[in-house]
Amino acid sequence: MSYPIDRRAVLAGATVGGIALAAPGSEAQSRGATAAPEIYELRTYHLVNGPMRAGLDAYLRDAFIPAARRAGCGPIGVFAVSIGPASPGVLVLIPHPTLADFAALPARLAADRQHQQAGAPFLDATPTAPGFASLDVKLMRAFPHLPRIEVPATGAARLFELRTYFSPSDKTGTTKIEMFDTGGEIEIFRRTGLTPVFFAQDLTGERLPSLTYMLTFPDLATRERNWRTFGSDPAWKRLIGTPGLTDPEITTGIDNRILSPTPYSQV
Repeated sequence: MSYPIDRRAVLAGATVGGIALAAPGSEAQSRGATAAPEIYELRTYHLVNGPMRAGLDAYLRDAFIPAARRAGCGPIGVFAVSIGPASPGVLVLIPHPTLADFAALPARLAADRQHQQAGAPFLDATPTAPGFASLDVKLMRAFPHLPRIEVPATGAARLFELRTYFSPSDKTGTTKIEMFDTGGEIEIFRRTGLTPVFFAQDLTGERLPSLTYMLTFPDLATRERNWRTFGSDPAWKRLIGTPGLTDPEITTGIDNRILSPTPYSQV
């Protein structure tokens, strides 16, 4: 099966909805940030019950992840959907150093003989035995003040929460991003046990403008307890009660799902 992503279309979509990509040295990249924000590619492989999952796991584990790391991407997270839409499905989070690296990855994979050989059963899938039912791809840019993915400690049981916030306009979407990035909301998250993996502005998607972030917890009970702690935090109550920053004013909805990492996930 050939690589099924039209990269030029995705790059063109990155400027839809008034969202412009920051140029090197721009104000968006220099507002106190220590490094240029990463570009995140989030793939959602939709599957059907049967052999698809095993074949996809083998390809990602033995072919794609090693080749993508050789190409300069990573660490790469692979997650199964435990609660929420896209089940059965597998999400693959791929950090790219730059937008150009995202665009260059297909050619690098095609030129990687080890990738082609190890991934042949998946890459050469036929219409009668496809490797997946369908594939969605979302492109995101890390927040300036959280420019790199934060990998949680390995070796312990953990789950992940992926949340997307939708806003009614570019102005309100920017306001919500600033609440997190420079307004102190991420600091409140950390203090109340909501541990970030990444925060990012969505550059492509069906309901722009939006932002997406990922949190990690040791288990569901800890997740529920820490969200309650966050919800009752005095600093959070002051922030969310500020005129112009309330949810009814700047958000139109939230998409939420709980994910479990695969044994070979690097995140």
